[in-house]
Amino acid sequence: MAASIPKIGWEQVSPAPVVLVFGKESFLADRAMQRLRALLLMEDPELEIHDVDAGQYVDGALELIASPSLFDEPRLVRVENGVKATDALIADVLRYLASPVDGTTLVIRHDGSTVRGKKMLDAIRKTPGAIEVVCQPLKRDELVPFVRGELRLLEREATPGAIAALVDAFHSDIAELANAVRQVALDTQGEVTEQVVRTYYSGRVETTAFAVVDAVIAGDVATALVTLRHAIATGADPVPIVAAFAMRFRQLAKVSGAGGGDSQAARQLGMQDWQVRNARKDLRGYTDATLCEAIEAIAHADHAVKGAERDPHYAVERLVRQLAARS
Repeated sequence: MAASIPKIGWEQVSPAPVVLVFGKESFLADRAMQRLRALLLMEDPELEIHDVDAGQYVDGALELIASPSLFDEPRLVRVENGVKATDALIADVLRYLASPVDGTTLVIRHDGSTVRGKKMLDAIRKTPGAIEVVCQPLKRDELVPFVRGELRLLEREATPGAIAALVDAFHSDIAELANAVRQVALDTQGEVTEQVVRTYYSGRVETTAFAVVDAVIAGDVATALVTLRHAIATGADPVPIVAAFAMRFRQLAKVSGAGGGDSQAARQLGMQDWQVRNARKDLRGYTDATLCEAIEAIAHADHAVKGAERDPHYAVERLVRQLAARS
């Protein structure tokens, strides 16, 4: 019986012939994918990157993409949406695992929400040299170590009280928490203390990413662009900025279809009354059509900032202009 492959966290990702990114926490999965791409590009800037939608896969595509080219450039093949894998993809991956191509890194992302592709997942987990990146939602008691890890990456130190304050303020969304840690670390000097956090996020002040979103929803493109450019100039990553847009507009989409009063809708949607109230106010600037267009633009930008385009900063600025013009 074949031994199980190593299970690691996103921060431990390193190049391997086959990588399974598994779990429902999309923020950690995105981090894993970004880290792997960065490491492979460091090894060889001529890396070829190919993205595959598992739900749209056609027979034979993997063999064609993974085959060595004339100049033998290394390849990164990223298979997204593994929960919707076609029968053709499952069959092709099973054949590929028997003889992985040298110089090719195959990454399959599966959130585990369905058993679709179980035979493929089981095979990956028995493939010598493969690794599995575990990306499950973090429990409350895992958030303090997560914040400590984020601070280490930024080469900053914080008091236990400051870390606890950050977790208290942003525990409901790990992407938001990571962005809050980054912003307070970049915008302050010296040890991050509880007082610094309380002052910086007084009254649960939203992070820079959400300030950009607020300006966009208000139709204030000038403020949105100034805030965005300041964020980028101070080192903000475009990925969490787009994630902030995705979170807010998902919320708008949920509320747009909810009936009843604010309290009733909040209970139905698992939200707070004030969130529903604010979302309904924001929705006044949108029709069903423009809201759908906005969500499509965010999905395109999300793809762009994760490697589909060469300039992620331009991609997020383009998104801001598009959405501000629609609102």
